Amino acid sequence: MIYYFSGTGNSRYVARKLAFQLGTEAVTIRDNLPTSSCRNIGIVFPVYAWGLPKPVMQFIRRLRDAGIGESTYIWCVMTCGDETGNAPAILRRELAASGLKLSALWSIIMPNVYVLLPGFDVDKKEVERKKLAAAPARIDEIAAQVKRREHVTDVTLGSWPRLKTAVVYPLFLKYGINTKKFRSTDACISCGRCAEVCPQENINLADGRPQWGDDCSSCLGCYHACPAQAIEYGTATRGKGHYSGQQ
Repeated sequence: MIYYFSGTGNSRYVARKLAFQLGTEAVTIRDNLPTSSCRNIGIVFPVYAWGLPKPVMQFIRRLRDAGIGESTYIWCVMTCGDETGNAPAILRRELAASGLKLSALWSIIMPNVYVLLPGFDVDKKEVERKKLAAAPARIDEIAAQVKRREHVTDVTLGSWPRLKTAVVYPLFLKYGINTKKFRSTDACISCGRCAEVCPQENINLADGRPQWGDDCSSCLGCYHACPAQAIEYGTATRGKGHYSGQQ
């Protein structure tokens, strides 16, 4: 079984492609947990601020009560725009705290989607196309290694991974998730697409306009999926691009 968390669709795409090749099922981490009989568990998720998304941390902590055996092959795939930073170390630490050991880990480069900080924007279309074109071969490679139950770590850490994670990730968790900054402009067409794609079910429509609750991961699925590009996050998204490749 493969469990995934995805906001803009990159990790969902990878999880479903892997599930097809491995002859298994891909389900979201929300309200789903493996049973004690599982002997092969995959977890696919994006890297956020060179760390782990809050829902993924919560999922791993819920695994403590799943009764997973020591012989279970636990493997993970991190999708990232360019690099993982020290996110693999956080993953191993969290799994260990739940009494589990990571058997294998890979990263897959996918299009950049984070736009809430100065200097951060979506990739240019040429770069996006190249990343998406390279993904299937990488997925094939990972699927073959999972089938052989290989124990491998194959990730792109990038430069200064410990420093980036140590400095940026705590700040992201503390200050980078603020739903009060989300708003819809008058361009909103009340289609409800933002609520539909939210992996946390954190958006509701009131009088046809989106209202954000407190259970946000800053995945930006709502921002990128809006067909009218009517969602803003304070002034941070002004002039920033949108990504719709894997919706």
